[in-house]
This record gives sequence, C-alpha cells and structure tokens, in this order.
Amino acid sequence: MSQFLIKSIIAGKLLGNVKQPDDWFGLKYNLNLYRGCQHQCIYCDTRSECYQIEDFDHEILYKENAIELLRKELSTKRVKGTIGLGSMNDPYQPVETELQLTHRALEVIAEFGFPLHIITKSSHILNDLEILKKINLVYTTVSFTITTSDDALAKILEPGASLPSERYKAMKILSDNGIQVGISMMPILPFIEDNVENITAILEKAHQAGVKYIIPAFGMTMRDRQREYFYRKLDEHFPDLKQKYIRKFGENYSCSANNHEKLKNTFDALCRQFGISPKIIPYRSDVGEQLSLF
Repeated sequence: MSQFLIKSIIAGKLLGNVKQPDDWFGLKYNLNLYRGCQHQCIYCDTRSECYQIEDFDHEILYKENAIELLRKELSTKRVKGTIGLGSMNDPYQPVETELQLTHRALEVIAEFGFPLHIITKSSHILNDLEILKKINLVYTTVSFTITTSDDALAKILEPGASLPSERYKAMKILSDNGIQVGISMMPILPFIEDNVENITAILEKAHQAGVKYIIPAFGMTMRDRQREYFYRKLDEHFPDLKQKYIRKFGENYSCSANNHEKLKNTFDALCRQFGISPKIIPYRSDVGEQLSLF
C-alpha cells in the first residue's frame, strides 16, 4: 500500500441510480466510496480514459464525507432497492483496513434496512461478517470475482487481490453463515483463461464453497489506456501473446474468448450438475424475501 498516495476528496453525491432493469447484478443504486483500486488487475476496465482517474497506478482517492452523505441520501429514498458496492473499485482493497469506509457504510445500510450486493476480490470481507449477517435479515449477496482458480496465474493477473484459494475459503464461511454467495466469472481472458480446464476448475471449487449463482462473461473488454497497460503486462509476463490479440481483435472494444460456444456449453452443463444458477438471484421487494434457486 506504500506505493499509493492516499488523498481525500469531498463528494457532492454518493448514490447513483442504476438503469433498470439491471439483469446482471439486480441493483437499484450504485455506491463507490473510493476512486482507484490497489488490486491493480492487469485487465481492469476502470483504467480507461472515460472514468477520468488520472493516476490509477499510484493514487487512491477516498470520499471523506461519504458516511454523512450516505445517511442523508438513504433517508430520502422511498424505494428500498439493492445497493451495489464494487462496480468501479474493490470496497475491500487494502486501504479499507485503515479507513474503514466500507465498514461504516455497511453500518448505515443496516440501520436503514436496505438490501445489499457486494462485488469483491478480497477475503477481508470476512471482517464485516456480523454486519453482513444483520443486513441479510433483508437481503445480502456477495459476488466474488473469479477469473481463474490458479493462485500462481492470479498473482500475475490480479497482483494486489486475495488469492483465489483465499476467496473460495471466504465464500464457504459466508455461505455457512447463511449469506448468499456467487461468482462474477469475468473477464475470461482470451489465450490465457479460455479453456475448458479453467472453467471446470472454477465451477467445481464454487460448488464446494456453497456458491448459489455464477454470472459469466466469456471474453473481455478493452479500450484506450486499459489496452495499453494490458499489452505492456502481456509483454512482461506472456511474450508474443500481444501479437495474437492485435491480429484477432485489432481496436475492438469487445474481445470474445476462443471456443466461446464450447466454454458456454461446459459452463451450462456444470451449472446443471451442481445446481448453480447461471444468473444472480435478486432481492424481491414484492415478496419480501430472496427468490428460490430455480
């Protein structure tokens, strides 16, 4: 964490409205407490120019008035839709251990009785187990991003994040405590992770960890600064692979996995075998409880 300059900013607005319907994550509101991310995943889309984060590699901004603002905004919301954390950065990146912004935000969310969805690559979410259990009296779901179950490969692709083995252990603990757990299986990097063995390993370990759903995306996105950084890391860790990307995808934004249909068929078959839903099981305010699995 020492390589990052940690700076405070004042936010004018905290909760964003998510375009409806949100079929991917089931959100009504979006919440980002930080700008930038210490996990430094080599494929991260948030590195892109459109997100206007000037120094993604060395600077973390935190919203010092976030808790006060969250309390104010939640008090005016008439619809208790699901609040999502983790779309632009990880709410449990290392700086959270020091600043506790996510921890304090969860306390406010629990107080106001809003449903919650967290996306993370960190096993440090277990530090908030008791608060998550309290929020789960309404609805809590946690999606762990898993692109590979191979710890050695993950150290290259997601150098600042918890290892996949640590994430699976956290999934099991959350699941054993009655919290719905899923996997955001994206991106699946072409030429690196797009093989049947990888998809099978992810699903088998997910089943062992008590995962209820997996949200898949077979491929990745790339644009401007994201592409430049990703290609530099390919040259560093996977010699000659950049040329394969350039030949196949050029300047395309969407980069599909090789053998897409085969991977999808493998995924679908394993989901049926293990009783895992291929999409999120959302909060339903009209019934006041979570949906059944099927």
